[in-house]
Amino acid sequence: MNCELCESNGGELLWRNRHCRVVQINDADYQGFCRVIWNSHVKEMSDLSVDERRQLMDVVFAVEQAIRLTLAPDKINLASLGNLTPHLHWHVIPRVVDDAHFPSPVWSERRRAGTRVAAPDLATRLRAAVTSAISHLDWSD
Repeated sequence: MNCELCESNGGELLWRNRHCRVVQINDADYQGFCRVIWNSHVKEMSDLSVDERRQLMDVVFAVEQAIRLTLAPDKINLASLGNLTPHLHWHVIPRVVDDAHFPSPVWSERRRAGTRVAAPDLATRLRAAVTSAISHLDWSD
């Protein structure tokens, strides 16, 4: 099997436990774009047990909260597509009204040039915020 999310972290690793990991995607238009990736190769949410689904979504919501606190975006988009990479993962994407695609999905045609300026030490700040948000969950690894 050739799966990029089985063979690599899939981005800059911010947090990991035995079930899933959180990575930051290197995307100049969408700084702070993260993925929550299930570690083992499964394709769909229904491949997980009810408890595993809850844990995964707890992490997705914790990452959303961390991004909101760190970047204060106008909106957060959550998506689990997996059409090109059939390995269970969630996109957590900070959006601002002047980003390259707003209000359309980030995968649509550009509406304008991106206007984002690189945020200094963003990975470090996101790593701390994600770790803090996840530490408040009512389950442990």
